[in-house]
Amino acid sequence: MEPTSNQPIPVAGKKKINIRFMVVFAILVIGGAAFGITKYQHALHHEETDDAQVEADISPVIPRVSGYITSVLVKDNQLVKKGDTLMILDNRDYLIKVQQAEAAVIAAKNNLGAAEATTSASVANIATTEANVATIEAQIETAKVNQWRTQEDLKRYDNLIADHSITQQQYEQVLAAKQTADKQLQVLEEQKKVAIRQSKATASQSNATAKQINVSNATILQREAELENAKLNLSYTVVTAAADGKVSKVNVHPGQFIQAGQTGFSLVQSNSIWVVANFKETQLDKMAEGQKTTISADAFPGQKFEAKVSSFSPATGSRFSLLPPDNASGNFVKVVQRVPVKIEFTEGTEKLAKLRPGMNVMVDVHLD
Repeated sequence: MEPTSNQPIPVAGKKKINIRFMVVFAILVIGGAAFGITKYQHALHHEETDDAQVEADISPVIPRVSGYITSVLVKDNQLVKKGDTLMILDNRDYLIKVQQAEAAVIAAKNNLGAAEATTSASVANIATTEANVATIEAQIETAKVNQWRTQEDLKRYDNLIADHSITQQQYEQVLAAKQTADKQLQVLEEQKKVAIRQSKATASQSNATAKQINVSNATILQREAELENAKLNLSYTVVTAAADGKVSKVNVHPGQFIQAGQTGFSLVQSNSIWVVANFKETQLDKMAEGQKTTISADAFPGQKFEAKVSSFSPATGSRFSLLPPDNASGNFVKVVQRVPVKIEFTEGTEKLAKLRPGMNVMVDVHLD
């Protein structure tokens, strides 16, 4: 029986299209829900940020003395070990200063020897003058005895001359002996005064010489310190690596004059590498030091690095900027701040050899 014109003609495939749409829509809804739930569950136990970079100790290679560069012994990006010679400066000026300092030390020691010899002579002179004083004092005692004897003889002869028991000549002889004894005692006393003055002068000279010895010893110490400083500056003409690492671009060349404290190039140390991740302040609530962290580098997709949270910055990153924000001035707009967090690797150094300071990384902190 053929259908009449009033009956609708069925469209083939219409129900199939609706079923396909519903299936696809359901898959999308389920997939989106699963993805959302997964992300939500992940967010409950993890904090992530892509505002993170690899950091390392970068030591500038700086000479401690000025001079002309005679040779540069490294090339760009070269690996070096601690103590390797990087560059050498012309040391002729510093050799001359060492020789001058050595000569100054010798001269100071000679001055000390002369002062000690003078002191020895002064000590001998003091002993001689003291012996002279002692001798004169003994002579004075003898002269006093002689004076007393002649004085007693003169008293007796005064009585005898009055009685005319002796001749005038005999009396005059005794009188002359008395006067001679007096003069001899007077001369000896004057000699004693001179000897005492000479002894005091010699002692004063000896004290001055002893002070000169102290000055000479101090001068020797000063000259020896100058010699050590000259030798130290001479050693600084050889610039060595402070640690193991890789040399950056070398910006100095032989024949170039370099000032003390001027950076020639840098040395990226290979024994220390870490990550600084800038987390939002709203992410720090559950974060703590020692939490396990997974790091993935943009340069090496699919490769994971194990690490841990080491420490938190004492202030936000904006506080260390050249012009810190001052919310008390102008119109206030609240901006979520970021706090630098230091993250240390727990992997071996061989696995970290590919990482370079400045690389962008993704940081995932496990809160549990």
